[in-house]
Amino acid sequence: MTDIFTSAKRSEIMSRIKGRDTKPERAVRSLLHHMGYRFRLNRTDLPGRPDIVLSRYKSVVLVHGCFWHRHEGCRFAYIPKSRIDFWHVKFESNINRDNKVKADLEQLGWRVIIVWECELRQTDELCSRLDATLRGLVRLAEE
Repeated sequence: MTDIFTSAKRSEIMSRIKGRDTKPERAVRSLLHHMGYRFRLNRTDLPGRPDIVLSRYKSVVLVHGCFWHRHEGCRFAYIPKSRIDFWHVKFESNINRDNKVKADLEQLGWRVIIVWECELRQTDELCSRLDATLRGLVRLAEE
């Protein structure tokens, strides 16, 4: 199946996809801030420039879009019908990069919390998970 857009139009559309400060990232930051957590954004000294860094908890939050990062079993992680080979390679490289960044961060002693875009539809559950994870880290540090 061919693309419905010209290559110039497709390029323009793809160029508007942001790499940081996305709507899901802003939503997670807002939730964390309302819960009383303070953080830094996109620290360049850490592998993969994590979206949210909670230094006090030695934790990072990676906000993954279900489509780009291939949330397994999610309805938003579909494969486009055109250029299927391209998309398989693209998604595979994204997954490999995500795994490497996670491993590198954990090797440095950081706890990695992944928030999927679709989880933002159930903010109460997401807040509970984030809070339980981060509060559990505080208890471990105090012991």
